[in-house]
Amino acid sequence: MALRLPRALALAALSLACVASASNSYSSVDMMRAQMALMEDRPKDCPPCFNCNLPINTCGQFAPCNGYSGKCDCPAGFGGDNCLEPLCGSLSRGQKNRPGRQGDSCECDEGWMGINCNVCTSDRACDALTETGDGGVCYTGGEVVKQNYQMCDVTNRAIRNLLGAQVPQVTFTCDKPSGECDFQFWVDERESFMCHLNDCESTADFDSSGGKNSTSYKCDKVRCECIPDRMLCGANGSVDLSEFLVEGIRGPASFECTQRAGEAKKCAFQEPEMNKLISDMFGDSSILLTCGAGECLYHTEVPGFSPDVPKINTPLIAGVIAGCSLFLVAVILGTWYLSRRQFKYGPIHLDDSDDEAIKLMTDHKPASLYFQNVCYSLNGKDILSGIQGMAHPGELTAIMGASGAGKTTFLDILARKNKRGQVSGEFYVNGEKVSDTDYKNATGFVDQEDTMLPTLTVHETILTSALLRLPRDMTRAAKEQRVFEVEKQLGIYHIRDSLIGSEEGKGRGISGGEKRRVSIACELVTSPSILFLDEPTSGLDAYNAYNVIECLVTLAKTYKRTVIFTIHQPRSNIVALFDRLILLAQGKTVYSGPLHQCQDYFDHIGYSCPPGFNIADYLVDLTMHASSTTSFDDGTLSEDVVSVGPSSTRAVKSIASISGTSVGDDSTVEASSSRPRSRRRDSVRLKQERELYTRRKQPVDTAASSDAGDEIGAYKLRQTPHRVPPHNQDDHDDLPPPAPTGTDLDILVHSYIQSDIAGNTHDEIQQAITTAANSNGQNSNGYVVDGPNINVGTMGRGYARVGYWRQFALLSQRTWRNLYRNPMLMLTHYAIAILLAVFAGYLFYGLSMDIAGFQNRLGLFFFVLALFGFSTLTTLSVFSQERLLFVRERANGYYSPVTYFAAKVLFDIVPLRIIPPILLGAIVYPMTGLVAQADKFFVFMLVLVLFNLAAAAICLFIGIVCKDGGVANLIGSLVMLFSLLFAGLLLNHNAIPPAALWLQWLSIFHYGFEALIVNEVTQLTLIDHKIGIDITVPGAAILSSFGFDNQAMWPDIINLGVFGAVFIVLAYGAMHVLLVERR
Repeated sequence: MALRLPRALALAALSLACVASASNSYSSVDMMRAQMALMEDRPKDCPPCFNCNLPINTCGQFAPCNGYSGKCDCPAGFGGDNCLEPLCGSLSRGQKNRPGRQGDSCECDEGWMGINCNVCTSDRACDALTETGDGGVCYTGGEVVKQNYQMCDVTNRAIRNLLGAQVPQVTFTCDKPSGECDFQFWVDERESFMCHLNDCESTADFDSSGGKNSTSYKCDKVRCECIPDRMLCGANGSVDLSEFLVEGIRGPASFECTQRAGEAKKCAFQEPEMNKLISDMFGDSSILLTCGAGECLYHTEVPGFSPDVPKINTPLIAGVIAGCSLFLVAVILGTWYLSRRQFKYGPIHLDDSDDEAIKLMTDHKPASLYFQNVCYSLNGKDILSGIQGMAHPGELTAIMGASGAGKTTFLDILARKNKRGQVSGEFYVNGEKVSDTDYKNATGFVDQEDTMLPTLTVHETILTSALLRLPRDMTRAAKEQRVFEVEKQLGIYHIRDSLIGSEEGKGRGISGGEKRRVSIACELVTSPSILFLDEPTSGLDAYNAYNVIECLVTLAKTYKRTVIFTIHQPRSNIVALFDRLILLAQGKTVYSGPLHQCQDYFDHIGYSCPPGFNIADYLVDLTMHASSTTSFDDGTLSEDVVSVGPSSTRAVKSIASISGTSVGDDSTVEASSSRPRSRRRDSVRLKQERELYTRRKQPVDTAASSDAGDEIGAYKLRQTPHRVPPHNQDDHDDLPPPAPTGTDLDILVHSYIQSDIAGNTHDEIQQAITTAANSNGQNSNGYVVDGPNINVGTMGRGYARVGYWRQFALLSQRTWRNLYRNPMLMLTHYAIAILLAVFAGYLFYGLSMDIAGFQNRLGLFFFVLALFGFSTLTTLSVFSQERLLFVRERANGYYSPVTYFAAKVLFDIVPLRIIPPILLGAIVYPMTGLVAQADKFFVFMLVLVLFNLAAAAICLFIGIVCKDGGVANLIGSLVMLFSLLFAGLLLNHNAIPPAALWLQWLSIFHYGFEALIVNEVTQLTLIDHKIGIDITVPGAAILSSFGFDNQAMWPDIINLGVFGAVFIVLAYGAMHVLLVERR
């Protein structure tokens, strides 16, 4: 036995090889002979293999034999080698995947019945057999459309009595394309005999009134066979009809059914010889049956189906258009009313026992700011170098200098703004170093340029700052009272109800000076311990400039605040309000100290301010002229001018002595005959500048009339080791030595470094640091700092800010006001949506159910998506218009970025990205006659809204990343065009190269277009009339040929939602990272 098994395997392998070779060059007869020759050497105890090519092996159900494999090609529902075994499961599994029967009966899948589970019972069971996976119908009418299956019970009483407990049944199947039917007779679910019917025709008569319906199958030829050893075929001594069936049954035959409403379908199988047998033996005219039929069809293939002709509901269309128009009118009137309404805010009066505004101003610790060795470089170039100084509570510290001196840069560094270059230096608050977070919580900053929303009023702008930045536990009434006080202080109370306005808007609004005061008010409401202002008087007239500085004086003196600001050539009455001065020239310190010592200091070093000159104007002009080489060596002046050097003793007695001199007067300036006079040399301006800014000795009378020796000593140059000045120290009229570089600026810087004022400033800084370290509670200026740990967080700003939800509410309110007071964009979106909806409805009115109608549907959906895709380019400006405002408000600690982003997105999404699609869809859908089903309509609207949101999110991200508006528009347009290319209309999915197919996954137009067209067309049946006949084409089949996936509607909708969500997150991430103040 062990030797036989290898031999058998070798023979089997050899036979398979021979069969494969013979199939290419021999006939089926030759193949059969070759196989039989191989089997001659088969072991005697090995059973023969089934081969239907052999005469001894036949196929049941009259199935054809495969001449190559020797296997039977069994009909649906039958299996085994000879097709005599019923299969279970269902037709939806496929013939090869259906299990064979295990036992006496089959267990069918849900929705299927019958001996071999071929008859459907539910529509849902048929979905798997349709091309689209849905829309299947289990047609039970009995008329064959493609391939009909019927399961019947035999009702002949005599036959049932003869069989006793055994149940007789019949299965009947017809295939319309081939015109063939099959009849099987079963007893107790075991097949007894079968008949194959050829040349069949079917007819049906349906009574639309609900009476009698009938179907009939008539076949010209019939062949029948018995299955040996089965009931009625000789089993257990039963009657054997084998010879009768083979020899007697020839046809014609018929299978006719009738059904009345509410009754079972009654059928009869008739054939002349069969009828005679039944009549002779059982007394009936034919085999009588009650049947149940089932055939899986697509819903458009069901007999009697007629495509729904779109019905245009004119009253509905008129009502929708009228409703949308009324909505637009209501929006216009509402925005007009809100924008025209006068906002009057009366003063808020608080109870004296609960004066929270006063408590805010007084309950804080004063903050002295010290700094030394402040340097700043950008791209390898030194911008600031070696600046030192201080600013005390109750004092105004002014930073002055010519344009380009570094005032604003220095102020930014003091305020700890983010700088692009390298910052170094030491900074102390009350002698201690503090973190950036604590420092910024205790400071306020007013930019030089006013950045505010033009659609808000003055009061709303200041109140928003107060509500967002004042303590959370402070009542709204107290915050409004604080706003009221600031408006009074800055003299803007009378314009509190005026719009800020802009040059580009419909109204100019308030003046530039008033805007400046509003910007200052936004910072003053928080009463910061240290307040920085960049050019607070810029754009103001002299009167209002004085009022601003006077307000700052009140803030500093009354509430012990530290105020530091830059200013450019202030009036003399404003200069008189300063306490300390920091004078810069080309990023270097020319003077840093008390203002009352400034004039005497410059007198002492040889630069006296002439009578009648504003000291501030003189110092700024001095630093500007000092930047040139000594004595005006510009190559155009004569020798007499060049001779006026740093050691010149010439002095300016008065303004009149200069301005009153004629151009040709040689008495005031030494003449030189070595070079001819030039026009520039003789100008009044040149003479004046030479007289004013030429270094001179201090006049003796001035020195002699000085108040005291100590006072003079305050401006004396400090003695430093190895740097002994080459002049008589006892002669106060003698000048300090010139700087080695030979420029007046170097002289000024060098003189200050060696002055007692610089030394005293340095000593005071060191004393403050030592005092804080020793925790003695007293600094060098006498300000009590209350204990060893001087925490900046307690300096009037260490309180809980408003929460995220409150921030979001306030910012939403501000955004809404900005939207309805500047409603043109919103109203344009609404108007375009309504007008283009009516226009598109007119062009695509009443879409037909043919190929042209299919094309028009494609065009309609493509147009709608393109409209919304490119209209979302307006989202590019959502942040661009407020980019600078957000950056500055974020830097000043108004709110968290996430609350601002949420408010902006909310009031862009709801009014501009959700309402327009709804308006357009409500008009277009009924006018064009799209599928009149509620679920289809809502899916249509959902796709439009999600597509609009996804496109808006993409544009929002681009608008944040691209600072330049032109670049953002270009990139946004290209992204939309790219997405449009892969929508599915311009380029067939199947024609896209495999390497580029992934690009379609990035197209929101593809997801939106496919979802719309699948939602509309999948269950339609399109009829095309050609050459006199109507060609019926399922919509799903056309969509497949266009490369659309009929199952992708909901995945496409989900993808649109994912795209929108992902780009919203990316947009916030870009805003959080990129929109940060960098100066």
